[in-house]
Amino acid sequence: MFERFLPSREAITQSRMLRWLGPRIHDPLLWHINRRAVARGVAMGVFFGLMIPIAQIPAAAIASLVLRGNLWIAAVSTLVSNPLTYGPIYYFAYRLGAGVIGTRTPPDLTPEDVEAPIRMIDSLAQAWAWVSGIGQPLLVGMVMMAVTGSLIAYWGAQLFWRFKVVNKWRRLHRERRARAASAARRPLGSA
Repeated sequence: MFERFLPSREAITQSRMLRWLGPRIHDPLLWHINRRAVARGVAMGVFFGLMIPIAQIPAAAIASLVLRGNLWIAAVSTLVSNPLTYGPIYYFAYRLGAGVIGTRTPPDLTPEDVEAPIRMIDSLAQAWAWVSGIGQPLLVGMVMMAVTGSLIAYWGAQLFWRFKVVNKWRRLHRERRARAASAARRPLGSA
């Protein structure tokens, strides 16, 4: 379904902008769908999707080049965070980081501080203190969520792949037994 919107492997490997990557871009693990490459791609995509708010896809692509994960899966997995989920993700990350660090929520700005023109400089200082107070707990929470999310994504992809392979093997085994049983029930003269 998505293949029609994505550039082909040949288009990417022949791109002049990516020529500096040399033979690294031709690595089969970047393009093939196998258990290890997909699990690495999902883990990198989720890590960078939860860790950084901008340039997630290029960061995941560079990491997949270095760690030999599936490039497409890494890029698509960054969509775990998107404009609809940024708010809840960063709020949860802040609350998680604040709980770990032990900081309390920064005080809210009162309307009186914003209305008084003489106290505008003070309110700007309060706003700056409020924003800078968010930084450390938010960063700690984002790192914790990104590492935990990537580990869960890696092992989840591994388990999902294993589950699909085992189910396929069981289904094929059942079909073989059913064919063998139906062949055994047929009379010898009929074919």
